[in-house]
Amino acid sequence: MRHRKLLLLSVITVLFFSCKNDITYDIVIVNGQVFDGTGSDVISTDIGIKDDIIITIGDLSKAKSNHVINAKGLAVTPGFIDAHAHLEPILELSNCESHIRQGVTTSLGGPDGSSPWPFGKYLDTLQQVGVGMNVAYLVGHNTVRRNVMKLDNRAPTDDELKQMKAQISQAMDEGAFGISTGLKYLPGSFSKVDEVIELSKEASAKGGIYTSHLRDEGLGLMDAVNEAIIISDKANIPVVLTHHKVIGKPMWGKSSESLALVDSARVAGLNIMIDQYPYNASYTGISILIPGWARAGGNKAFIERVSNPKLRDSIKAGIVFNILNDRGGDDLDRVQFAKVSWMPELEGKTLKYWCVQKGLDPTVENGAELVIEAQVNGGASCVFHAMDERDVENILKHPQTMVASDGRLVKPGDGHPHPRWYGTFPRVLGYYVREKNVITLSDAIYKMTALPAKNIGLNNRGVLKERMKADITIFDPKTIIDKGTFEKPHQYPEGIYYVLVNGEIAVDNGYFKNIKAGEVLKKNN
Repeated sequence: MRHRKLLLLSVITVLFFSCKNDITYDIVIVNGQVFDGTGSDVISTDIGIKDDIIITIGDLSKAKSNHVINAKGLAVTPGFIDAHAHLEPILELSNCESHIRQGVTTSLGGPDGSSPWPFGKYLDTLQQVGVGMNVAYLVGHNTVRRNVMKLDNRAPTDDELKQMKAQISQAMDEGAFGISTGLKYLPGSFSKVDEVIELSKEASAKGGIYTSHLRDEGLGLMDAVNEAIIISDKANIPVVLTHHKVIGKPMWGKSSESLALVDSARVAGLNIMIDQYPYNASYTGISILIPGWARAGGNKAFIERVSNPKLRDSIKAGIVFNILNDRGGDDLDRVQFAKVSWMPELEGKTLKYWCVQKGLDPTVENGAELVIEAQVNGGASCVFHAMDERDVENILKHPQTMVASDGRLVKPGDGHPHPRWYGTFPRVLGYYVREKNVITLSDAIYKMTALPAKNIGLNNRGVLKERMKADITIFDPKTIIDKGTFEKPHQYPEGIYYVLVNGEIAVDNGYFKNIKAGEVLKKNN
């Protein structure tokens, strides 16, 4: 009986490989240095693709194919997976060029507590429009809270909590991969941990993950990390500390402590993960410098508060504190305007520049007054140069850290964005791998592919093996690099020659083809 089984297995194997030899592939990638994404050693081999699937990995020198890509001297890897992307402009920028040119083939949207709503209807619209890369979404806590409670600074009633739970559950049924929170932003900053735990249980019950812009990334960082760990424990849910960083001079060097908390939680059996962008400056609204209580009820309520001299003094004091100890980096030159609809000429300039332009001494107090003025005018987006490079490298080296852009889809000339919008993945491979040797090339690829695929729950992407989706990035390890800078951010990276999305060539020998080969991914559908 045993010999019969072995004979049958041998016959099936022969037939299988005979069928493979008879295939005319759509695309064959030959002579490449293949990194499968798992962290394994590189191998020299070929890859055969039919439709949107990797059919064969092996010697294909004699195979028939409609298209051959000669990857001699190039790294062939799974398409990069961006675990934290701001996809809000995707209906306008549906070809996703700024991400695909980085080698990204799949992105997870809906971060920091903000997501589309109605959730399922939005995904259906995206499917009809078509997308350049694969996209998946989280449902946002801030979005759901705003739906039910607007910007009220209070705990929800039992009925309001029930409504929010129902919306989280509905979004999970409609395809969400989990829940995101932005506990630093409104209205998430008004929530208590018990509320977040109850809502996270709804995502956990349907196999989702939890990602969080922590409640604090400065002086309160350790308490905020501990809060995320508590949520993981009480809601029984995997947690990602998203765009993990250490903000403000008083906290520089403290990444070793936050990472130790992650390690301790994992030893205790909790699934705590990290994602990170490889820059020592952050990007968000200038309102991050304003105490949350001052913005309750929206901008109209804020304007009323700053019209009250006593309240204005308290608000100003809070801003001064944040300039000195948090995002302000203790220097008005560290606050750089990025998108200012009411005064575009400020874009790329700093808070110090604005002070001098207005004839004011560039003091922290005058800077705080201008922050109030900016918010009264409708707010602004800013780059905050308030992180230490040693913390960036320390976090990148952690085994649970995924590379993620925190970048928004963008087109050249649109505002003055953070350079991560164009260069996150090439920067890791060019600067932190090749130039600084912070991590190895194989580890970097793992952090961009197999690790996020596993953590998000993408079962057929992130690894180069047979029967997986043909999402593939091909680049030159000797030349790949980001080109965008904080002074001139609108620059595409170099060194990426081919990007395949679901078996279709989206970047062909460096040329962006403007196709829409992506899929709208839904977890529970």
